[in-house]
Amino acid sequence: MIDSGGDGRSTVLLVEPDAVVGEAAARCLSAEGCEVLHAASTAQAVGVLQRHAVQVVFTELSEPPADGLELLRYVKANHPEAVVVFMTGYGSIESAVQAIKQGAFDYLPKPIVEDDLRLTVGRALQQQGLLAENRRLKAAVSDLASSGQIVGSDYRMMKVFELVDAVADSRATVLITGESGTGKSLIARAIHQRSGRRQAPFVEVACGALPEMLLESELFGHVKGAFTDAVASRPGKFAAAHGGTIFLDEISTASPALQMKLLRVLQERTFEPVGSNQTLSVDVRVILASNRDLWGEVEAGRFRRDLYYRVNVVNIELPPLRERIADIALLAEHFLTRFRRENGKLIAGFTDEAVQALQSYHWPGNVRELENCIERAVVLCRSARVGVEDLPAEVSGLVRPVARAPAGGGSGAAGPARPHPDCTLAEAMAEPEKQIIRAVLSAHGGNRTAAAAALGINRTTLYKKMRKHSLLDAAGSRAGS
Repeated sequence: MIDSGGDGRSTVLLVEPDAVVGEAAARCLSAEGCEVLHAASTAQAVGVLQRHAVQVVFTELSEPPADGLELLRYVKANHPEAVVVFMTGYGSIESAVQAIKQGAFDYLPKPIVEDDLRLTVGRALQQQGLLAENRRLKAAVSDLASSGQIVGSDYRMMKVFELVDAVADSRATVLITGESGTGKSLIARAIHQRSGRRQAPFVEVACGALPEMLLESELFGHVKGAFTDAVASRPGKFAAAHGGTIFLDEISTASPALQMKLLRVLQERTFEPVGSNQTLSVDVRVILASNRDLWGEVEAGRFRRDLYYRVNVVNIELPPLRERIADIALLAEHFLTRFRRENGKLIAGFTDEAVQALQSYHWPGNVRELENCIERAVVLCRSARVGVEDLPAEVSGLVRPVARAPAGGGSGAAGPARPHPDCTLAEAMAEPEKQIIRAVLSAHGGNRTAAAAALGINRTTLYKKMRKHSLLDAAGSRAGS
């Protein structure tokens, strides 16, 4: 029997002018659990399709009244959820193959053998199910990508979107990996928002931002007197996320002791607050993220092997922005729309040169760096479009990072001089820093406010560095602006 879900019956439309042949085929299909609808012509078939949801259409590949090719074109244009199978006793095999090239699923030669009919309808229904699932995933991907949470059209991001949709409603632990700034937190939130837990809390913890003792208390809570300054009992993040999702970022930084407690929580969903003997149970979905290679951490002895296997149930790997060149312009437009609204700016878009500069840069900070870059450009832009002059120097190409400088000696724009092997780090960095500040000031016409923004520092810091490197007099007449 064919299991189609729902009430267990799939609907098949049988277009057959010969009543005897049609009745025999209908009996066979009904025995397979299908609901069979009849039509004697293409015109009747169109009427049936307009009134009923049909999964499979069997039709003649012959002359009217059952003109199969005409019906095929109608089905593909108006009912793409249905698959078409041709029955041919008159046309040649070449005609049937040509029909398949135009979109038919299969063909059956007449006289029809019942075993062949059973096999074909089973395969056709399986194909119809795959098509329906594909449409559902595409719709989910489109919804996720257009929701404003995540932007991307790169094929790897499309795979990420599909995986997010596939795992969202499960209880499986998810490990999100990728470089810093690739959007791991956004993916975690997207999984939560698409799950049945969306109405419950989403709790995010940056594991690398807290020392070990504070992190354990942050996650599991503590009782009064558990440690110095524990003047009152306090529930932890796991308790706060009960019924919802907890996202543990930078999980590779967890200490061995904390890794052991995390392993227990993942296996049993139980834990004890710091300083307490009371065991608490929690219903929580766990999503973790790491910008390090966790397997490398396992081999180095810094991450528990059993915990690795427990967290790596489903792995979503985010590609770095430099490998998603086609997404750079899309993301830039997304951030431009947001920041021009926040800053009340009337900016139409980017110049071609600015887009080229954005796509040529290697983005070590990934999407987060691009976001900051566009915010800065919107603040500084004084034209109808963001130009190269509004971008940070390292992005526009006016200044290249020191790491890219030639290894040899030299001075000026050719690159920093090679430091003496006995000099301190501060001494080694002094000349490159001086060159960068001079170049950025020159690029911005001596405007210290713009130069400080481009360098990511405040004006006071820039002034001190200019004085340190004797650049105050060389900055020009606009140095004080």
